[in-house]
Amino acid sequence: MEPLITNGTIFTGVMLFIVISLLLSVFRILREYERGVIFLLGRFQQVKGPGLVIVIPFIQQMVRVDLRTVVMDVPSQDVISRDNVSVRVNAVLYFRVIDSQKAIINVEDFLQATSQLAQTTLRSVLGQHELDEMLANREMLNADIQGILDSRTDDWGIKVSNVEIKHVDLNETMIRAIARQAEAERTRRAKVIHASGEMEASSKLVEAATTLATEPNAILLRYLQTLTEIAGEKNSTILFPLPMDLLNGVMNTDEKSALFAKKKAVETSNKQ
Repeated sequence: MEPLITNGTIFTGVMLFIVISLLLSVFRILREYERGVIFLLGRFQQVKGPGLVIVIPFIQQMVRVDLRTVVMDVPSQDVISRDNVSVRVNAVLYFRVIDSQKAIINVEDFLQATSQLAQTTLRSVLGQHELDEMLANREMLNADIQGILDSRTDDWGIKVSNVEIKHVDLNETMIRAIARQAEAERTRRAKVIHASGEMEASSKLVEAATTLATEPNAILLRYLQTLTEIAGEKNSTILFPLPMDLLNGVMNTDEKSALFAKKKAVETSNKQ
């Protein structure tokens, strides 16, 4: 009885496997967001994709490059601000490859290189600013870091689209110091507002005193108004001395009114 598997069958199977493997390695499919950097015998040839790409085995090599935006977390960095405050800052970086040839040829690992550059740039830029600026002007700092990274990664074929500072962490001592500073600022503002109110009230009192000084009758009316308010609060009889100089103005006014009425009556009788 002859064996089921002969040497010829084994050889045929091996050759079939090799042919299928070669065919699979020849035809490559690149998605819409992918590009293939083709090298011919170690030298750059061209960038292909998307779609079906033919790569000749042992002669050509292809490196895939993803063109989608990469979201990278920048690890927390210890930063000393310009006013000598130690903080820990982390950020998030958004970038994408715009030139596949540069991203593969000009730098060994563009992802690692971009991450390291982002960390050093974050420390360098924030170290030039004070703590208050880090907390209040994040948009300006984000724009500064983004501009520096974008210019430095241009030779790598990378476009940095955005940088966002996520957290600025302080130690407990600094947090308490900031709280005390904020409390002192609120107290100062309250005192300023109170002083402004006192100044405005004093100005109004000066105006009222000037008006009362020029109008004697106004003093009497104010005097009588005060007596009325006191009488309304207490259900009892109150004897209050009234200065004669206040009555003189009223008496003079009454006398003038009587003389004026008498003069009018005489003029009317003469006409008749």
